[in-house]
Amino acid sequence: MKYMQNGSFSNNPMMRTTLLLTMVFLVGFVGVNFLLFFNKMDLTPDSIVSYYLGNEEEFHPARSYQSMIETTHSHLPMMAIVLLLLTHLVIFTPFSKAGKYVFIFVAFLSAFLNEASNYLIRFVNPVFAWLKIVAFLSLQASLLLLVIAIIIFLVRTRMRMKQEYEELLEVQ
Repeated sequence: MKYMQNGSFSNNPMMRTTLLLTMVFLVGFVGVNFLLFFNKMDLTPDSIVSYYLGNEEEFHPARSYQSMIETTHSHLPMMAIVLLLLTHLVIFTPFSKAGKYVFIFVAFLSAFLNEASNYLIRFVNPVFAWLKIVAFLSLQASLLLLVIAIIIFLVRTRMRMKQEYEELLEVQ
């Protein structure tokens, strides 16, 4: 990360390429998130409640506590690492300090609420299906916005470096 902090990544095409390709994979991650979500339910509270509380007509049992814990066990570290990477990189973008805090706070809050809403629907009240919808969409939007912001930053940095190089050649 020292390369991001002192700006020397902009002089290293491999570093920019690695970061850019990582962002491409994370766009795919968001796409797969949508596929996984819509494979099990849709953006209606009824389908979400049916998924977590079960549906006798469709012979679909309620989600068990054990299966929810197993899912959470893999989601928490994955989201922590993805959000750490993205929010850490966005710190070095030219957004305002307040804008960066908003990016960070919304991303982590929506990830937490997305995971917590599963338990709230299953064990507290089905009305939390609305929270699941809002949290899921907010999380995916946050991920995409973070990735896009970083991609734009990397591309602009590349363009700026190219322009500075061309100006340097003109001076000589």
